[in-house]
Amino acid sequence: MTRVVVVDDQTLVRQGIRTLLDIADVAVVGEADDGRTAVEVIRETEPDVVLLDLRMPRFDGLWALAQLRELCIDVPVLVLTTFDDDTLVLDALRAGARGYLLKDVTVEQLTHAVRTLADGGTLISPSITDRLLRAIHTTPTPDVDAAPPPQPLTEREREVLRLMAEGYSNRQIAEALHLAEGTTKNHVSVILMKLGARDRTNAVLRALRDGLLR
Repeated sequence: MTRVVVVDDQTLVRQGIRTLLDIADVAVVGEADDGRTAVEVIRETEPDVVLLDLRMPRFDGLWALAQLRELCIDVPVLVLTTFDDDTLVLDALRAGARGYLLKDVTVEQLTHAVRTLADGGTLISPSITDRLLRAIHTTPTPDVDAAPPPQPLTEREREVLRLMAEGYSNRQIAEALHLAEGTTKNHVSVILMKLGARDRTNAVLRALRDGLLR
């Protein structure tokens, strides 16, 4: 069973998400109403995925993402928010989030996203890549812009990169391309190295910057 922590300043929203996930056989092992409490709960419960709102009083979601990185807590974070804002999307992904959903999603979409992140995937889908590309070119992105030009990718690596951008996990990429999962992991590692990226999300952002997903 996938274990999640829900972070949202509205009690009713947290209770609603818990009820929906319980039906889908996803266990909510902790809740928090701001970023500071979230970091404490995440350290205590060690969940598979964190559902994180961005706009909260006191310590917000971006603060929590920064703290998780500073403390080297490597947990997949799915931003779940009402704010459809390009700058927020980019800031959250740049801060380490591996997915971004609006709260008007269906239960099926939410549980699919949770399981995708728990399985090692990301949730940067083609529907928002154009918006992210525009945001990258209009918003300062030091950790992306400062990266050197990427080393050339093979055609197979480009195929793997495109599926990474669509949120596929290593297992799903292996199935889609008829590869062994170990081979897929090797491809992902090489892609990160060639792009000078620290993780999958950062790799996709850099690929967007350099036009590798067109």
